[in-house]
Amino acid sequence: MGDCILAQRSAADVVTDGTECCASVLAAPLAAGDADSLARGFHALGDPVRLRVLSMLAAAPSGEICVCDFVGPLGKTQGTISHHLKVLGEAGLVHGDRRGKWVWYSLDRDRLTALKAAIEA
Repeated sequence: MGDCILAQRSAADVVTDGTECCASVLAAPLAAGDADSLARGFHALGDPVRLRVLSMLAAAPSGEICVCDFVGPLGKTQGTISHHLKVLGEAGLVHGDRRGKWVWYSLDRDRLTALKAAIEA
């Protein structure tokens, strides 16, 4: 009877420059915590409005956008936009900075890079 041996890997794979990156879906079985974290990120990306928010933030010349500036281009109410930004924030994909009565949002490019790396072979 043959034994099946899975290679033991840490939750964080080491990339070519020696720094730790993130868990890879394709490299080895995921630990439960890594799977939860990745699922939150990918779930947040699974909505067209949230993808448009991310693309607007990525294209912003200053790297950030006031929450008030999403309403017109997205054609959604302030409450709907706030909900989507909350989901993106909880997934670690955006960060908000309150300035007076408005919140300015920016991308967390490291988190996006980690999600991308998790599905690359």
